[in-house]
Amino acid sequence: MIRKLSILFAGALMGATAMTVVSQNAGVANAAGSDTYRQLAIFGDVFERVRAQYVEEPDDQKLVETAINGMLTSLDPHSSYMNAKEAADMRTETRGQFGGLGIEVTMEEELVKVVSPFEGTPADKAGVLAGDLIAEIDGEQVRGLTLGEAVEKMKGDIGTSVSLTIIREGATKPVRLTVTRDEIKVPSVRHTVENDVGYIKLLKFNEQTTIGLEEAIADIEEQVGEDKLKGYVLDLRRNPGGLLDEAVSVSDAFLDNGEIVSTRGRNSDETRRYNARSGDEINGKPLVVLVNGGSASASEIVAGALQDQRRATVVGSRSFGKGSVQTIIPLGANGALRLTTALYYTPSGRSIQGRGIDPDITVDQPLPQEIREQMGLEAEDELSRGESSLRGHITGNLETEEGSGSLDYVPPETADDLQLQYALDLLRGVKTNAMFPPKQEANAAN
Repeated sequence: MIRKLSILFAGALMGATAMTVVSQNAGVANAAGSDTYRQLAIFGDVFERVRAQYVEEPDDQKLVETAINGMLTSLDPHSSYMNAKEAADMRTETRGQFGGLGIEVTMEEELVKVVSPFEGTPADKAGVLAGDLIAEIDGEQVRGLTLGEAVEKMKGDIGTSVSLTIIREGATKPVRLTVTRDEIKVPSVRHTVENDVGYIKLLKFNEQTTIGLEEAIADIEEQVGEDKLKGYVLDLRRNPGGLLDEAVSVSDAFLDNGEIVSTRGRNSDETRRYNARSGDEINGKPLVVLVNGGSASASEIVAGALQDQRRATVVGSRSFGKGSVQTIIPLGANGALRLTTALYYTPSGRSIQGRGIDPDITVDQPLPQEIREQMGLEAEDELSRGESSLRGHITGNLETEEGSGSLDYVPPETADDLQLQYALDLLRGVKTNAMFPPKQEANAAN
């Protein structure tokens, strides 16, 4: 079922965007006019004057990279230049595999806090526990580092070791562990059984997602039994995106036929359409999709396809609204160029860019008062953002753009999760709504 299209979608929340990988030798734009070359000569003159006269000797490579990035970021929020290291990191992220320890972490009191070690990984085997605070990495203090810098220090070549100094609740002195790095497959799918309903959470869309989805469906069916299973909840909240081929494949898992998504570029001959193939992995069982302001790009492709094809009812709040495609143009040893080249459209022809996916049933998830107080928010303050709030964003359809995005808060406790509880009540028949199940005869997406 997995389709390799070499196209990457990722949401603005991750700092990455929708991309198509093209050959380094692909055709270039038409030759620029003489006025353009005169402007380039001005750039060269400015560059030389900065090198010669700036108060401190500048880094030439940094000057050039910054200039290129300035040109690209002036176009839209998602076009950018990646140097060689950034390009390599992007490829690693999309594979969902790297050499590391196998822990999910966050930052707390300037230390790295272990949210959870992944089962069977080097960290798990070495005895790292959820709640551990990592104070030193290879003898270097974590205080003063960003979370990204600390994570980078824990990654490395498979077979190499890293020493961790851990502060553990209940321990009278720091715990020191040496962990040997191994290949880590970052889980992009989590699932549980809510009595008679299967719950599947997609964290991102990488090369592991479709496989993880199929395994989750099989495990849920085995636990509950297909006859007793009321349906599924597909949770796309706070999922910032990932690979387009995985978004197409995930959508295809629930569809028997019809269009999933189309991408439309500057020229009409650049339009591409992606269609579902026969076979519904959950055999027509009812499906509810959850979205919120953190659902972006590839998440919106899936939600939009299942909504337009009347296969699922979308519940939650308006999604982020990131609907542009970025082409990755390799620059050899110099990294890669990420350039916006197209917009994507749902089966009914809707552009999500700057607007997002509106749920069939709106269920708001309020931010708890204690969190508002911690953040210094007044009761009436809105804490939401979307593509339409980003400076320089592309307007997909100016006449219909109303502003995308919503609150992306998801409570840690299931009992407090109003959107999830509403979905479960729909599937169990506790709640009724005209939008559930969706009316198949209203399907106008061909």
